[in-house]
Amino acid sequence: MSSICQVTGRKPAFGNNVSHSHRKTRRRWNPNVQVKKFWVPNEKRWVKLTVSAKGIKTINKNGIESVLADIRRRGEKV
Repeated sequence: MSSICQVTGRKPAFGNNVSHSHRKTRRRWNPNVQVKKFWVPNEKRWVKLTVSAKGIKTINKNGIESVLADIRRRGEKV
């Protein structure tokens, strides 16, 4: 599963684990991504989105219709 949020565009961040002796090994921070279904009243259907926790808050604040319009404006198929 791709760990990219369809609403906010959040991706994994990369960096280093740094030990006490300052040896560095590469690591990554994954966003909190969930697969969630949303009911779209205008289309009378369920839409399944891969969203982060912040993306869910954005949908709750702005509404699913406006968020879907933004996603479609970017060219993603929903």
